Amino acid sequence: MSPLLEVQGLSKHFGGVAALTDASFAVAEGAITALIGPNGAGKTTVFNLVSGFLRPDRGVVRFAGQRIDSWRGDVIARAGLVRAFQAPRVLTRMSVIDNLLLAARHQPGERLGMSWLAPRRVARREREIRERALEVLELVRLRPLAEDYAGTLSGGQRKLLELGRALMVEPRMILLDEPMAGVAPVLALQLLDHIQTLRARAGVTVLVIEHDMEVVMAVSERVIVMDEGRVIAEGPPEAIQADERVIEAYLGRLAPSLPPEPERGGEP
Repeated sequence: MSPLLEVQGLSKHFGGVAALTDASFAVAEGAITALIGPNGAGKTTVFNLVSGFLRPDRGVVRFAGQRIDSWRGDVIARAGLVRAFQAPRVLTRMSVIDNLLLAARHQPGERLGMSWLAPRRVARREREIRERALEVLELVRLRPLAEDYAGTLSGGQRKLLELGRALMVEPRMILLDEPMAGVAPVLALQLLDHIQTLRARAGVTVLVIEHDMEVVMAVSERVIVMDEGRVIAEGPPEAIQADERVIEAYLGRLAPSLPPEPERGGEP
């Protein structure tokens, strides 16, 4: 599979602190790839740079062959690369379905003149968007809650809504930041199922930050490992799980072998 996302020599400093140092990796189109590493490894900084929330000090980010490291976040999203945050950012005083409707692309009704000049076109597009929103709510199993306020949803349901809003953009690639964090086991299984369904049904490429190695092993085809702002390993999950550099990054310096226990003498 050819790379859809390419990161080359990415570096970012905050004051005197190096958050990223010469990080490079690629994500194959149509794949589910996990980005893992201990806290402070630079994973979220990578997401912020790739999605346009921050600008790199050095390095190149390419999406679908185009260099995007100088683009705004909204332009990157319209190009098909969208992000779902670890803490879901839902509009709590709007209904669940309205949260999705706002995320849809190509809404002629947003321009006042179109409502006067082409009312049928606007009405037709609004029907299409609503039908799409209902399909997405069905996919993420929130359709029975479509008219409820988003503020009444549980934390796990809000993550499902965040995923649904990302899908309304009709993306080629989604960045998921710890989707399982703080989610009840039943909803976590649903999220896992949705991630795999996205790739199977629509060929959506997924890059996911995740700490749970069971989740990483279950869903990902390739794993990128970071530590202290650098990429230290990359490969299939089975190889990564056995890599001593990865074990050391997660668990600290490997404990030395204990000396053999001295033989016991006779009775005192």
